[in-house]
Amino acid sequence: MAGRRFVVEADGGSRGNPGPAGYGAVVRDGDTGQIIAEAAEFIGHATNNVAEYRGLIAGLKAARAIDPDAAVDVRMDSKLVVEQMSGRWKIKHPDMRPLAAEAGEVFPRGQVAYTWIPREKNKDADRLANEAMDAGKAGRQWEPRAAGAGTAGAGATVGAAADEPPLETAAPKAGWAAPADLGTPTTFVLLRHGETHLTPEKRFSGSGGTDPELSEKGRWQAERAAEALAARGSVQAVVASPMLRTRQTAETVAARLGLEVRYEEGLREVDFGAWEGLTFGEVQERHPEDLAAWLGSAKARPTGGGESFTTLTHRVGVARDKVLARYPGKTVLVVSHVSPIKTLVRLALGAPPDSLYRMELSAASLCAVQYYTDGNASVRLLNDTGHLR
Repeated sequence: MAGRRFVVEADGGSRGNPGPAGYGAVVRDGDTGQIIAEAAEFIGHATNNVAEYRGLIAGLKAARAIDPDAAVDVRMDSKLVVEQMSGRWKIKHPDMRPLAAEAGEVFPRGQVAYTWIPREKNKDADRLANEAMDAGKAGRQWEPRAAGAGTAGAGATVGAAADEPPLETAAPKAGWAAPADLGTPTTFVLLRHGETHLTPEKRFSGSGGTDPELSEKGRWQAERAAEALAARGSVQAVVASPMLRTRQTAETVAARLGLEVRYEEGLREVDFGAWEGLTFGEVQERHPEDLAAWLGSAKARPTGGGESFTTLTHRVGVARDKVLARYPGKTVLVVSHVSPIKTLVRLALGAPPDSLYRMELSAASLCAVQYYTDGNASVRLLNDTGHLR
């Protein structure tokens, strides 16, 4: 049976070029013109071209999530993106090459065609991009509208909702399906970075702190992890948080495996706000009410504008889906931090948010999660430190 036909309209903008930037995209039914999915996100400081490419990628991924066999007509008012993706213009800027490559991998080349349209015919994507930038200016992420609100037949939404995490369960959809029935799973081997000088003292060390490097012991742990993973011989790609301690850990392992490291912003540690660098006891003494609220609700933020676990869950879920789309059926080493790794395990188990406080993850420990094509996930390993003995 032939796949469906979709129209993807995408746009991106930057207020300052470069400046605060966001993208928007819609997926339309190719026969009726009805919008069936929307995507938008505030992406921080970026150029117009980066935002436009990010909008294209989001629109293509939203279409693929509905039907990977669909024929897709991309329509954008960016002459640059249309001509480059059509192969008529060379991609000279180094920031554009990986984005173009990512866009080109979402669908097989023959399933996507590109058409330039004037700006006035790209109003829905432009509206979403501006909504995303407005949300970013207000210190939050874009929130999808409720299904059917404002646009008849609006269906799936893709974006960063401020207080709503992505799908939190991984329940089987078709009974006890054998792995052979579901194809080769994508395996995440989850490696926590090695120790820093803050680790033994159990101090809060997130993405809003000093970004410490690995200690001597941490470098030794990274080497031991590299030896263990090289011995297993199954890792085919390495993805990591861009923070210094994860970069150092990932680069140590990747060098041993002969692989390159791809960095993913969504894998950063949570921002602990004013608690950065403090011990749990010090936070309890200085900010008892905020700490109690944080321990009691995934929506609570640390003192001083830190990041809630709800927000973390969303960005980690987006990062997970990006890696799954890029490396289907592969074994991927994901080098990250305590909170993102615990979140990936929690989502795979379909466990409640407070389960994060019931997991132990040692420095340089290994976990593993397999993801199947029916949406199911299986936790295969948790807090393995055998390679450090």
